Amino acid sequence: MPADSTPPATPLPASIRLRLRRVVDDAGTPAGRIFDTFLLLLILLGLATFSLDTLPRLTSQQRQTLEHIETVSALLFTIEYLLRLWVAERPIRFALSFFGIVDLVAILPFLLTAGFDLRSLRAVRFLLLFRAFKLVRYTAALHRFRRAFALAREELVLFLCSAALVFYFAGVGIYYCEHAAQPNKFASVFDGLWWALCTLTTVGYGDIYPITPGGKFFTIVVLMVGLGVVAVPTGLVASALSRARDEDDEIRREG
Repeated sequence: MPADSTPPATPLPASIRLRLRRVVDDAGTPAGRIFDTFLLLLILLGLATFSLDTLPRLTSQQRQTLEHIETVSALLFTIEYLLRLWVAERPIRFALSFFGIVDLVAILPFLLTAGFDLRSLRAVRFLLLFRAFKLVRYTAALHRFRRAFALAREELVLFLCSAALVFYFAGVGIYYCEHAAQPNKFASVFDGLWWALCTLTTVGYGDIYPITPGGKFFTIVVLMVGLGVVAVPTGLVASALSRARDEDDEIRREG
């Protein structure tokens, strides 16, 4: 008798898992697009609810309605997180990934305040803002932006290390220039670091500023360096974005 060449049937739970994986992870299918669109609208609704809840003159009924919307949204996000864990090929790897952590943090307020009055734990609800990061999953432009950061990662790390050294030396330098003339305002290096942060980022709050000739000259040098602190990472990211766009165009042409 010839051997049966029919492949073994896929177990029902595994079959359901594969189908759900195509819905959750593949935005190219009709079901996947509907799933992503629904979650995108749910994210925007959650952020709008979070913002509306801060209005000072809401009635108790309006606040209760917002809390009901938030509870339903949190339940749906929790189901989404558990679903992504279940369909992931490597659940632990997903849980420790960027999107896995964002998904978990986005539902933490609901998990931590279950059974409590949410209004008494607004500091925890601040974590709801992490839902904004979930938008990265559903926007092609943001995907390209994330890839650009990955492409320029080494250059950005090198620049951040250099910027940290410049920041520290600027704080120490202005402390030695101004401490004798303004012992109250530049009482320590930490005051100098605050001035360096405001100056290097070109914010300039004006709460402390140099009055000695040496301090003013030093400020001019720091301001010139501060322009580079802003411009260099912008150029790195812009170049990486251009490379990411070129790669997408090449993939599109090959496809």
